[in-house]
Amino acid sequence: MPASATAAATTMTTPFSILEKQVEIPPQFIWPEHEKPCSLEQPPQLEIPPIDMGGFRSGEGSAVANAARLIDEACRKHGFFVVVNHGIDEMLIDEVQRGSRSFFGMPLAEKEKALRKPGDHCGYASSFTNRFSSKLPWKETLSFRYSGEPHLSNIVQTYFSGAMGEDYAAFGEACSKYCSAMSDLCLNVMELLGISLGVGGDYFREFFRENDSIMRLNYYPRCQKPELALGTGPHCDPTSLTILHQDHVGGLQVFVDDKWHSITPNPRAFVVNIGDTFMALSNGIYRGCLHRAVVNSSTPRISLAFFLCPRMDRIVSPPKQLVSPGNPRMYPDFTWPALLEFTQKHYRSDMKTLDAFVAWLASPPPQPNDPMS
Repeated sequence: MPASATAAATTMTTPFSILEKQVEIPPQFIWPEHEKPCSLEQPPQLEIPPIDMGGFRSGEGSAVANAARLIDEACRKHGFFVVVNHGIDEMLIDEVQRGSRSFFGMPLAEKEKALRKPGDHCGYASSFTNRFSSKLPWKETLSFRYSGEPHLSNIVQTYFSGAMGEDYAAFGEACSKYCSAMSDLCLNVMELLGISLGVGGDYFREFFRENDSIMRLNYYPRCQKPELALGTGPHCDPTSLTILHQDHVGGLQVFVDDKWHSITPNPRAFVVNIGDTFMALSNGIYRGCLHRAVVNSSTPRISLAFFLCPRMDRIVSPPKQLVSPGNPRMYPDFTWPALLEFTQKHYRSDMKTLDAFVAWLASPPPQPNDPMS
């Protein structure tokens, strides 16, 4: 077996509980010079506006107008903002954070009960060697589906009990409640985005009411050479909206004005960013932004990411009010499942995912026999 293949096989079977103690990290985790963090110094903080969701929900005119103005400015420039006074139970957030830490602290064999299957976006993943042979992310994840359709209200609990057993039923129930709260928060944000874009508060709220979304628990272990590795590489989210809760450990960085900026964790707030699918829905008016996650050598990090996605049969097409001679259609109609399949089987998400997807739609490549080839 070639040395590279041996190293890849070793990486696949070596848990992070061992990797995080090694002074020399495997070469598959070392990123190219132009992408790796290189410096251990913290980049400047990105100033992003806090959106007062409590004020917005009150319906008071000046509060709504101020929230719409702030979110419009942020989404036209880079697509990142923070929501405060969001109304999400802090005890629920803490419960999911604790449960996530407990899950990722389990032996590898226990976590692999929920191992992600090739070509799927749900399940447990570590090292990602089943998808990539280089630029591996220094993280573990557990992803699962959430649906806003009433007849699928138990989908999260069913996943946890089915994939990992009844011992995880309580954690599954907490994650289900958290996803439902995230879905409600997303709909409120979508109402605000509709107002800020001038299409009315109901338009996007109704479009995403029965959303078919993805919840992802992220664990970033310690890394002895954090200047060489990345927890998550530079990319734009292909989904519609991401609502992220960070613990007290920093790591999220955003590329704005030709340089990286950090986003300071605030456990009482959520970081929100526009994804490619909503960029298409806004006809390019609102922008997704390149971001990444860095790691450190002293403290593991947990983040909770809820990725809002439309119902599977929804056609992603901008409202007519956002199309004009001065702002013609930028993207063709598509469905979220088509973009999801593209990112899972044909293309590694980066800063050009949506453009690559549009080109793929126009000239689909031959379908491989092996979905991961």
